[in-house]
Amino acid sequence: MMNKKKKQQEMEQETPEVSQECETPEKLTSISEMQLESMQKELKDHKDKYLRLLAEMENSRKRMQKEKHDTTRFAVENIITEILAPLDHFENALSFAHQTSEETQNWAKGFEMILTQFKDILASHKVTSFQSEGKQFDPHMHEVIEMEETEAHPDGTILQEFVKGYQCGDRILRPARVKVAKKSGSKKEEVNNEKHEGES
Repeated sequence: MMNKKKKQQEMEQETPEVSQECETPEKLTSISEMQLESMQKELKDHKDKYLRLLAEMENSRKRMQKEKHDTTRFAVENIITEILAPLDHFENALSFAHQTSEETQNWAKGFEMILTQFKDILASHKVTSFQSEGKQFDPHMHEVIEMEETEAHPDGTILQEFVKGYQCGDRILRPARVKVAKKSGSKKEEVNNEKHEGES
């Protein structure tokens, strides 16, 4: 017991006295407020950076998704555009079926069903043909193959459709190839203009 008491006394003597000088509550409060302001500013900066990164990631994701969608759509449209020419030939061949024998006409009915299936597949991809005959020429939808001078139709009217046009939604996959009406007076005007130029 005595040894224990001695040891305790020795330990108390060795332990340095704790300084009684403590910082005042005012100082502690002012430091805490400064630290709080600094931490709030830091937190705001980190939050801004996080939100910017989040927005950039979302934009990148949307951009990649759009690029993927566009690539797929263009690939599908390119394949469909290549299929249109053989489909035209198929359709043209079947248009003469009524002039053939009864047996051939029976065969043609089967091929007409296949043609209908092709058209259904195109329609499922929103690919449809559009009629041009009798409508006004539109350079986005039509390609002029021939022009005919006439007074019977207004200038720019499509008189005949040689090759059918196709569209996918609002996009034109293939313009229609057409014959367009032209005013017959336009040649007379050209001749008169040439005469005036010759006289001058």
